[in-house]
Amino acid sequence: CSLFLNYKRQKFRFSCLCHAEIFQEFAVQEKSVMFWINLSVLDCLTIFGTSSLPGTSTALRMCYRGYGYPLMLFLEEGGVVTVCKINTQEPDELLDFDFCSKNVVNKIILQSEGLREAFAELDMTSEVLQITMSPDKPYFRLSTFGNAGSAHLDYPRDSDLMETFHCNQTQTNRYKISLLKPSTKALALSCKVSIRTDTRGFLSLQYMIRNEDGQICFVEYYCCPDEDIAEAEL
Repeated sequence: CSLFLNYKRQKFRFSCLCHAEIFQEFAVQEKSVMFWINLSVLDCLTIFGTSSLPGTSTALRMCYRGYGYPLMLFLEEGGVVTVCKINTQEPDELLDFDFCSKNVVNKIILQSEGLREAFAELDMTSEVLQITMSPDKPYFRLSTFGNAGSAHLDYPRDSDLMETFHCNQTQTNRYKISLLKPSTKALALSCKVSIRTDTRGFLSLQYMIRNEDGQICFVEYYCCPDEDIAEAEL
């Protein structure tokens, strides 16, 4: 099962890749089903399934009858069922970042705890997040340039948070924080994150999420470097 969230005219793509085994019940009649929904509607669903009662969990059932029909969500919590109907839209062509493994220059796997701490400590009034990956010092550096000035956070290659470090050349690229923020929700749920860059400086963030039953799914996030910054440096 692949769920794609694409923003029109924005230069990033957010996708969730799940195996059928992660669901208690999974039945898809057609080989591929694709549609768009308004993300602002999903934000409204946060009023459901947020009980703080111990031992209470929320079950979700998703149903879709086909082209032209709404997406049906059934949320059950503590014996109470909420039914949501979300209108679907005609999908445009998916953004293709042509991000191939053979073009990957640098790759690290980091425990998500390290990236969560970075997002909490760095100055998010900055418009961009600068990422430096290098076979030499500083190895892996995150930088912001906000109202309080420049801030840098370095991770040595032998850090306890670093699980894999494969850097072939020094790369420094900047990415708009406004485009990266949607991925922080997946970051909060993940246990590991794979960070890759290709020859063009395109960024791939792959979050590994383990559910309560120990099953694993992945959320992948792609973002292009800030072209305004790159042109200004030419």
